[in-house]
Amino acid sequence: MISGEPPVPPSGGRGVRGPVVKRLARVVFLALALGFGAWVVVRQWDEIRDGFARLSWPSLVLSLVAVVAALCGGMMTWRALLADLGSPLPLRAGARVFFVGQLGKYIPGSLWPVIAQMEMGRELGVPRSRSAAAFFLTLPVQLGSGLVVAGVTLSATLPGSVAPYAWAFLLIPVLAVAFQPRVVNAVLGFGLRRLGREPLERPLTRRGLLVALGWALAGWVAYGLHLAAIVADLDPGGSPGFSALSVAAFCVGAFALSWCLGIMTFVVPAGAGVREVAMVAVLAPVLDRGPAIAVALCSRIVIIAGDLLCAGLAGLAVRRAGGSRKDHASGKAV
Repeated sequence: MISGEPPVPPSGGRGVRGPVVKRLARVVFLALALGFGAWVVVRQWDEIRDGFARLSWPSLVLSLVAVVAALCGGMMTWRALLADLGSPLPLRAGARVFFVGQLGKYIPGSLWPVIAQMEMGRELGVPRSRSAAAFFLTLPVQLGSGLVVAGVTLSATLPGSVAPYAWAFLLIPVLAVAFQPRVVNAVLGFGLRRLGREPLERPLTRRGLLVALGWALAGWVAYGLHLAAIVADLDPGGSPGFSALSVAAFCVGAFALSWCLGIMTFVVPAGAGVREVAMVAVLAPVLDRGPAIAVALCSRIVIIAGDLLCAGLAGLAVRRAGGSRKDHASGKAV
């Protein structure tokens, strides 16, 4: 090549188009997720405004902090499963993949979060099949642990409250059998073969499942505290015969059960509407219908705010880490 001649660009500009297309896809994904999330809020704005007008700032902040803790419990559940399958991710990178991907749950259809996590995980060296396996394992872990938590706490605080939902608790023994490592690995292997994918390099272990289960249980406790903070403001008189600890335990079970009922409805974005209806019904023994509706709607909005906050903070943390590495590299180069 003659000296001074400009380099020839890659054929077709693929090296440039690839990152641009990925960036555009992320923008479209985030726009759709935020748009549908806003639609959930606008649709019930009058009821939400009335409910929030009755909430004090301390209760609102406490509820949001508890939601963030609960969402982090969900992220750690997924991260533990992914690590057990052979792809341990650093905390910051894992948080970004999980929380940004989770915004897809606000888009109608149940596959948007897993598609987002698969694509972002692939950039970090995680095979798509492994990302998909971790995603689809996280939901049953949360569902099974949620039903157990709901059954224990609701039965302990108000035994009759679980009777109308006995059919849902029939899933517990089914999930207990299905979540034996041999069964899980056999199902995953069969599914990957049917999809024409390579089998997982590492099978899921009992230890990995137990670690994921522990994080899921911690998440349910945090979700219950989030709901208890709202109930304390909207029902300041409390329920006769219930101590503050009993109300908190009841809220743990009420939220877990309403979440499980909501997640069973895959066609609704993030269980929108189903979870609120279930929560109002579950709270009926301790709250009148009006306050119960306000509690359910306030809970929904705090969770949406928590999703956005976690996604924003995770993305910011990764950018700052990337900037620090670049600065460090520049310093070395000098």
